[in-house]
Amino acid sequence: MDHTSPEYHLDLEFITLTFNLSTVMMLLVAAIVVFLIAFIATRNLKLKPTGMQNFMEWIMDFVKNIIKSNMDWKTGGRFHVLGITLIMFIAVSNLLGLPFSIVYDHELWWKSPTADPTVTMTLAAMILVLTHYYGVKLNGTKQYVGTFFQPMSFMFPLKIVEEFANTLTLGLRLYGNIYAGEILLGLIASLAASGTVFGFVGAIIPMMAWQGFSIFIGFIQAFIFTMLTMVYMAHKVSHDH
Repeated sequence: MDHTSPEYHLDLEFITLTFNLSTVMMLLVAAIVVFLIAFIATRNLKLKPTGMQNFMEWIMDFVKNIIKSNMDWKTGGRFHVLGITLIMFIAVSNLLGLPFSIVYDHELWWKSPTADPTVTMTLAAMILVLTHYYGVKLNGTKQYVGTFFQPMSFMFPLKIVEEFANTLTLGLRLYGNIYAGEILLGLIASLAASGTVFGFVGAIIPMMAWQGFSIFIGFIQAFIFTMLTMVYMAHKVSHDH
C-alpha cells in the first residue's frame, strides 16, 4: 500500500500540467478492450444471433430499456450509442483492477481507471455539458434557460446548486465505490503476502468473496451511472419534466 502514482509533468509557459501515466495507460486499455468486444461481436452478424453477437444485442436492448424508462424513444433514441458506450466503458474500467495490481519501483501502474477521481469527475462533467447542449438544441435557448426560473424566479440559485450537486455525486459515487473496493483488496492481499501460513489461508476466502462482490459492484455502478445520465438527460430534453 506504500506506493505512489507514476507522473509526468509538462511545463508550459504559464502552467505545469501533471499527468498520471497509470491512469492514462489504463484508460487506453479500457478503450481497447471495449473496442475489441464491439468488433468481435459485430464482425460476423447473423440473422439469428449467437455468442458475442447475442451478448452485444442484449446490451443494446438493456440500454434501450433504460432510455425508454426515462423518456420517449423518439427523443431518447439519439442517446442510445452514448448509453452503450458509457455502460461498457465504465464496466470494463471498474473491473480492470480486480484480478491484480502491478506495482513497479513503488509506483502503481495497473489499476481500475475509475479508482481515480479525475476520471470519474471528468465523465460526470462531460455528462453535464451534454445535457445542457441537448437541452438547448432540442428546446431552444430561450425556452431552456427559462426552465431554470420555473416555477418561480427565486429558484434559479437552487437550480444552479442542483447542477453542481448532481455532477459531484455522479462522479464521486463511482469513484468512492471502486476506490474503496481496490483498497480493501489491497489490504487482503497484504495479509496473504505476510509470509505466514495463517495469513495466506485466512486471506483466501475473504479475497474470493470480495472479488465476487466487487465484480457485482462494478457492473451495478456502470448501470447506475448510465441510468442517472439518462435521468438527467430526460429532465433537460423532455417537455413533460
